[in-house]
Amino acid sequence: MAKTSAGLLLFRRGDAGIEVLLVHPGGPFWANKDEHAWSIPKGEYDERDDPAEAAEREFTEELGSSAPAGPRLDLGEVKQSNKTVRVWAVEADFDAASVVSNTFEMEWPPKSGTMRRFPEIDRAAWFPLDDAPSKLHKGQASVVTKLRVALATDTG
Repeated sequence: MAKTSAGLLLFRRGDAGIEVLLVHPGGPFWANKDEHAWSIPKGEYDERDDPAEAAEREFTEELGSSAPAGPRLDLGEVKQSNKTVRVWAVEADFDAASVVSNTFEMEWPPKSGTMRRFPEIDRAAWFPLDDAPSKLHKGQASVVTKLRVALATDTG
């Protein structure tokens, strides 16, 4: 069965244009990866969960701060490997340096018998909309086009 995730994509408008807030996964596998390693703050949910509520919950868990208020733009779904990611965008500013992520535990180094804790995300950063597709996981990159379309057609 395919996994489902929900996420909240923050964007802001500035002198340099539109920027999006992306997160970099924590843990040793991602430590030295940058290109196509970043993600929308997101997490899994099951059929009992409301996807929009899951997106809010996951934002809080990954960034250590409540999701900002404001109208949500429904960007629909993107496919990332064996996962479907449902995404909403909201215009808001956020201090990327203030991130305090939840953690996970894994055996590291592999087959060592030593369990270590790592942050689910190790940092967040704002990226210009034109740069975001090369930073995002390839399966999430299309969300940038979806955001552009939503902003071009948003009358609110």
